[in-house]
Amino acid sequence: MTPLLRKPSFVVAVMALALLPACAQPGAGGASKSEIEKIVREYILENPEIIEEALIALSDKEKAAQAAAAQAAIAANANELYAHAGDYSIGPADAKVTVVEFFDYRCGFCKRSVDWVRALPEEYDGEVRVVFKELPIFGGISETAALAALAAGKQGKYLEMHVALMGIKSNDDLTDANIDAVAKSAGINVAKMRADMKSTAVQQQLSDMKVLGQNLAVAGTPGFFIGDQYIEGANIPLIEAAIEDALKS
Repeated sequence: MTPLLRKPSFVVAVMALALLPACAQPGAGGASKSEIEKIVREYILENPEIIEEALIALSDKEKAAQAAAAQAAIAANANELYAHAGDYSIGPADAKVTVVEFFDYRCGFCKRSVDWVRALPEEYDGEVRVVFKELPIFGGISETAALAALAAGKQGKYLEMHVALMGIKSNDDLTDANIDAVAKSAGINVAKMRADMKSTAVQQQLSDMKVLGQNLAVAGTPGFFIGDQYIEGANIPLIEAAIEDALKS
């Protein structure tokens, strides 16, 4: 909720001023400004529903502006978002619909939706492809885990590492030792993974994903992109509806 919406009195004041005729000045031959303000105030007190209507209109206007800005950002970054050669994905490369997910390994909703995300290509008979974008918004060990997943990808084990890291249910258990442990369990050469995590290529790969997230105004995880839509959170019904619409287009 924006600061303006938390202060209805501010909205009332703005409305009152907006209702004043431009020529309403003391001594202008008509009602004075104070008299008009009194009339406006009394009208608002007698019809308080107009405040709610004004707030709803303001909220709808802000949402429309945000949606337009999101669509413009998606269009400007479409290639990096949907067709970056270095991204890891599941599903056919030529699938009709591409779903991009930004996530953090300490995000509870990301963990709970991981199985649903993995099942999307099969659920839609190969017509959906899922692209994974690391976005360690919590920093610290989240960034370490993201680098580990990308480094595991150098060994052809990205998805295995991704699933293993999401499987660490307690954030307190996401430690360097456990990152190495799940990597080893997934058949990953831990020493090579650790070396690759420090490489310029992997560091740059993560940096590019973070910059893309910033350019697209992804403020939280998970964040899903389908066509020109950005869906915040693991809103499965909304995401599935967007996929269905994209498949029909």
